[in-house]
Amino acid sequence: MATERTEADRCLDVREIDGEPFGDIMAELETLSDDETLLLINSFEPEPLYQVLKERGFQYETTSDGPDLWYIEIQHD
Repeated sequence: MATERTEADRCLDVREIDGEPFGDIMAELETLSDDETLLLINSFEPEPLYQVLKERGFQYETTSDGPDLWYIEIQHD
């Protein structure tokens, strides 16, 4: 899978963030409109994020392209 493989409206590659990416992810989600999709790219499956997404009214779909490349497509419920 290539990094730009989806129809997502926005893309956030947290592999490029130095330090904890949670704040960057939340900031991006706060500006996500109801009809937009965010593609989050990470080097590991961000399992702790899933509960936060559910609590904030988002749904997600996770796919992987190997053990070090994870794609999480996020949108409003």
